[in-house]
Amino acid sequence: MSEGTVHYSLKSHIAQITISRPVIDVETAYALKQLCTDINGNDNVYVVVLSGRNNVFCTGGESDVGGAAAAIATIDRPVIAVVNGEASGLGLELALSADIRIAADNAVFSLPQVAQGQIPSDGGTQRLPRIIGWGKALELLMTAETINAVQALEIGLVSKVVPAAELPAEAQKLAETIAAKGPIALRYLKEAIIKGMDMTLEQGLRLEADLYFLLHTTADRTEGIKSYLEKRTPKYEGK
Repeated sequence: MSEGTVHYSLKSHIAQITISRPVIDVETAYALKQLCTDINGNDNVYVVVLSGRNNVFCTGGESDVGGAAAAIATIDRPVIAVVNGEASGLGLELALSADIRIAADNAVFSLPQVAQGQIPSDGGTQRLPRIIGWGKALELLMTAETINAVQALEIGLVSKVVPAAELPAEAQKLAETIAAKGPIALRYLKEAIIKGMDMTLEQGLRLEADLYFLLHTTADRTEGIKSYLEKRTPKYEGK
């Protein structure tokens, strides 16, 4: 399926979103937002893979385009950002909205807005320090420095760096590994971690317990236990 400058496909419970132009415009932002809404309403989607086209992830957005990264952050399934090239400005903010980031060895990262007399407006000032720590985040934001994939790996901005030619296969392997897990458990796990970050430890533990007990009412939990005892691969249905 193609929606303007955003291409979408779904196969074996893995949704693939590909941004086919380097700069996000109004049409692309709208398509991304609509796709995120559709994904959250589709029980057949277990994992989402977000990437750019060719050797560019996303180099930014046109003026007054906002909310694209915020929309990615609303997806309640695991989201993998596959940074296949430059991720700058809004492009990096999109990657920060994902749950896991893997990168090609030729990828570069930056939030250059302050050099233009601006600041990030789609989550960059909030998500970057939560991922890499506020000290390093302030340094990158205030200097508008561009870092390479190895540096991104060292500071925890990405979790894996592979040769560019191997990135698609590595992303598919990771997505398949996650998609094989219980889909409801994956959603609850993401909810517990993300919401828990803004809670006290006591509140977070209570949320974790509530979600754990909610899983007791699902057929997937029964299937998970049964398949483990029978030493076979579970067949989850998201129910």
